[in-house]
Amino acid sequence: MITEITVRVNYSETDQMGVVYHANYLVWFDRARTELMRDTGLTYKELEKQGVYLAVSDVHIRYLAPARYDDPVRIRCWVRELASRRVTFGYAVEHAERGTLLATGETALLSLTHQHTLTRLPDHVRALLQPAPDPVRL
Repeated sequence: MITEITVRVNYSETDQMGVVYHANYLVWFDRARTELMRDTGLTYKELEKQGVYLAVSDVHIRYLAPARYDDPVRIRCWVRELASRRVTFGYAVEHAERGTLLATGETALLSLTHQHTLTRLPDHVRALLQPAPDPVRL
């Protein structure tokens, strides 16, 4: 499964050079990852009710071209790797009209209990988060 969202760059997301400030990509990743979870039928909210938190443990972003104010941007998200206690998501950020690849990235999330100790991902969650082939080179 590959989920995609589209956002339009707000002025508040840009820096003095008119380019999207680098940390905003993390917010976009989070929004796309949240929609992927929702698309599986299990929201973060429901997962947390079941006693599992997913905490980001590693982030990698490669910036290829700038996104600018008012650009329509498409963010695609998919599961890259799945382990017993970790899930790694991949991301592709593209200009939604031109198709230009702007950035790629990945985040690794660890499964934690409400006491913030490492725990296994529940089997039903692992069944929903099946890895997909990378649609772009990361």
